[in-house]
Amino acid sequence: MANYLDQITWNDQGLVPVITQDVNTNKVLMFAWMNRQALTLTLEEKRAIYWSRSRNRLWYKGEESGNIQYVKELRIDCDHDVLLLKVEQIGAGACHTGRETCFYQQWQTGEWIIVEERSVKP
Repeated sequence: MANYLDQITWNDQGLVPVITQDVNTNKVLMFAWMNRQALTLTLEEKRAIYWSRSRNRLWYKGEESGNIQYVKELRIDCDHDVLLLKVEQIGAGACHTGRETCFYQQWQTGEWIIVEERSVKP
């Protein structure tokens, strides 16, 4: 049996995109990236650990905010180039702006409208 990491199509930077979804509501919480180490640690620790491109290091979700994501399920798409992480979100939300989801703006009549208010101050 092939190594599960070798079955993933990694991009030129050694990353794979990850869509994170609430396991209970199916609401899309955020989008991030993982490298091999982040994915391995995520599966070992059963909590979301991403690769931060801006920080150029592993990013343990909630390390600063306390809003931890416990992994309940991991899926891969048909092309093996996108991961879907289903999590139990602990804390006020997934977004650094203090919202439940990073997708809180909606395109309406030619502009982006905020459709979800903050649950906490960022």
